[in-house]
Amino acid sequence: MVGTGRCSRSKGRPNRLLATRVNAQTQVRSPNVTEDTVELGNSGLRVSALGVGSWSWGDRTGYWGFGKEGNQKDDNRQAYQALTDAGITFIDTAEAYGFGQSEEFLAGFMKATNTQPVVATKFAPFPWRVTRGSVVSACKASLQRLQLDSVGLYMQHWPGFLTNGWSNDAFLEGLADCHEQGLAKAIGVSNFKEERLRKAHRALKARGVPLASNQVQYSLLYKAPERNGVLNTCQELGVSLVAYSPLCQGALTGKYTLDNRPSGPRSTFVNESNIRQIQPLLGLMREIAEGRGGKSLAQVAINWTICKGAIPIPGAKNARQAADIAGALGWRLTAEEVRALDVESDKLSVGVQAPFEKW
Repeated sequence: MVGTGRCSRSKGRPNRLLATRVNAQTQVRSPNVTEDTVELGNSGLRVSALGVGSWSWGDRTGYWGFGKEGNQKDDNRQAYQALTDAGITFIDTAEAYGFGQSEEFLAGFMKATNTQPVVATKFAPFPWRVTRGSVVSACKASLQRLQLDSVGLYMQHWPGFLTNGWSNDAFLEGLADCHEQGLAKAIGVSNFKEERLRKAHRALKARGVPLASNQVQYSLLYKAPERNGVLNTCQELGVSLVAYSPLCQGALTGKYTLDNRPSGPRSTFVNESNIRQIQPLLGLMREIAEGRGGKSLAQVAINWTICKGAIPIPGAKNARQAADIAGALGWRLTAEEVRALDVESDKLSVGVQAPFEKW
């Protein structure tokens, strides 16, 4: 399915190439960049149609290679400046990113530029956290690091399990407490499957709090939300699907080749076999990008996610990446282009599922 009708319809009859490709030259009516905004669920909170994820900012795990070369904090600052300059008003972080350092970086960037985007952050249900009060305490600690009185969106990062699997109801109550206490303007969840999503929606509704979002992995290379009921349920309940890893950790940018693969943990996913498998899809994306006057592959991948009715939050470590991401705003793929990308991507199964998506 194409999603919520945000993709533009092309004019005229599709040409013969659309049997397997697309007519990327079709002229369509697109939104103005500064007006390209959406509401987070039914929260009343409006954000840019795409945000940015700051998982890599200040990362201390080594996953993103932070601190290995140059002044990467300054790179992150320049990325933030480029994003805000481009009109992106939605920044996603979490207390678990960099063990709080991502939130601290963001606080510094906002202060230095005198800007105030809609900030989203997350409560991590660590095994020792078992009460609703732990959610409120974590939210207050995040606000202290962010130097804010309240955040735009506060989420549960993943479902509790094993030692605190029985605490998920309490966590939802804690999220509602944060909303009622004015600590968060909107409430969301992350990595919730359909059953958990419905239960969270009911529990929060009983408290008079709308469930604004469910943040899950979603991209051309990982389309599980279309198949497991999550996307349809979000649309049914009026919950925004916020898509993390819409570039599949760089695989959809086209920058990785057999001779140029990422180092570290990502190399197990962006491996020789997967690089070979995705070449036909990248070729189609390149056709679409070139036909639209030189869009990038990343912009095509992100725009596809927007057309599906999701709010993508790709990562940006520097100003160059931020500018590339921002170029996905202000236009839409046609329905024919989306269908062609679906046909090609449906042939692939290369995404890596996170375990908590099934909890």
